[in-house]
Amino acid sequence: MVLPLWVLGLTVVLLIIGLLGVVLPGVPGVGLMWVVILLYAIAERFATIDPISFAMLTILGVAGATADLWLSYLGAKVAGASLRSTLYGMVGAFLGGAIGFLFAGVGAIPGVLVGSMLGVWVSEYLERKDWKAALQATIGLVLGFTVSTVVQGILGLIMLGLFCWQVLRG
Repeated sequence: MVLPLWVLGLTVVLLIIGLLGVVLPGVPGVGLMWVVILLYAIAERFATIDPISFAMLTILGVAGATADLWLSYLGAKVAGASLRSTLYGMVGAFLGGAIGFLFAGVGAIPGVLVGSMLGVWVSEYLERKDWKAALQATIGLVLGFTVSTVVQGILGLIMLGLFCWQVLRG
């Protein structure tokens, strides 16, 4: 099914907004990109975005949408955080995000980061009574979060490229 050109234009604009959302707080990122591609594929009855390409885009989308979680906590683990601290970090992230969401939604992302940092730091400090070790684990979390942003950006660019390639080949 051939869609009007404005639909393709709107789709590309939304994909770029999703790509910007990787670094802009409060703007959905790779998850938005996946939803936009899904809607486009459904609208054109998977004629351009074939099921195999869509499966690849789904894998990229899931990896990108969850990268904050697994890379942040991998960074904390590598820096010496205990399992308990990573769990406290997750609780802190949830609470920080919920509190941040109260500020017109834009505080959710910084709230998640600050909450997870506090969760890891407090847990590590209470467990080891060593503020330097707690700080090291927290820095690992932040480094993991930073790496996750880069990974999301790369995955988002791959998704955008794959989408454009599929549309251009028609």
